Amino acid sequence: MDTAGLILGIESSCDETAVALVRHDRTILAERIASQDETHAPWGGVVPELAARAHTERLTPMVEAVLADAGIALGHVDAIAATAGPGLIGGVMVGLVTGKALAYAAGKPLLAINHLEGHALSPRLADATLDFPYLLLLVSGGHCQLLGVDGVGRYRRLATTIDDAAGEAFDKVAKILRLGFPGGPALERAAATGDPAAVPLPRPMVGSDEPHFSFAGLKTAALRAHQSGRHGVADIAAATQAAITDALEDRTRLALAAMPEATALVVAGGVAANAAIRARLAALAAAHRLPFVAPPLKLCTDNAAMIAWAGCERFALGLTDPLETPARPRWPLDDRADPVRGAGVKA
Repeated sequence: MDTAGLILGIESSCDETAVALVRHDRTILAERIASQDETHAPWGGVVPELAARAHTERLTPMVEAVLADAGIALGHVDAIAATAGPGLIGGVMVGLVTGKALAYAAGKPLLAINHLEGHALSPRLADATLDFPYLLLLVSGGHCQLLGVDGVGRYRRLATTIDDAAGEAFDKVAKILRLGFPGGPALERAAATGDPAAVPLPRPMVGSDEPHFSFAGLKTAALRAHQSGRHGVADIAAATQAAITDALEDRTRLALAAMPEATALVVAGGVAANAAIRARLAALAAAHRLPFVAPPLKLCTDNAAMIAWAGCERFALGLTDPLETPARPRWPLDDRADPVRGAGVKA
């Protein structure tokens, strides 16, 4: 078996423990992922201490299982890629320390991967024809950004959120409506039977010349609609999804105008699994005569294959990291971008 450019990837930035083996030719030789949904469901959100504890218990056996599944010894792996941030610092530390230990024990290079870069490059794992530069809508529970992806390690932030991410809005409104955890998929299911026009909700930033996103006001409006008692749960869910979709489309249209050299419109991150959002963005790309690229659903949510693939891309360029590399709770892809008002500096 050809194992050249074979990378072991580890992901533990939030509540998914994941390990994968990916080869430079885009073959995923083996992967495993352990969800913590049942652990966090009673709280309606991720509890950082519980997440870190679960990563500690599960990660080593999962590494062993993935190597066994692929029939490959650790010594035959070319490098170890582990998420080094951003994310819940306890979980990030568990994964990164495990990656460092494996790299040291096997005498292999370490690749300290930015979790956001994993998402940003994941469409290239699924689509070998996707070339730089492309416009990326990175949309998840913790991040909502538009990025010009010019190459590996070369990112231009065109827009970010000034308060909450779209995924957080999905999750918090789902919690308000008691739809269950994880909130995003639950809200999408509820929205399928609702009338989005039945509940008047705002579209923050839509039509603004300022390029950024804002979803905090939408959460508050959905809460008030629910407290009024005048609207059904499905209608509020449908209206929330429509408002988020409208905002994402409007802001992405503005970014396309700012990046005429884009070869494709790409979406990644957990919210990219939402069918309504995918459909709207695909239509927007078609209107601009651009290919629309979205990873398979399993590569949208947090996973180790995307971390391993980012490792493949960096390893091919000789971009390895020292074992002293620290874990980072915050780590922007474009550290040269100007600060924005509000809490968007988190991104």
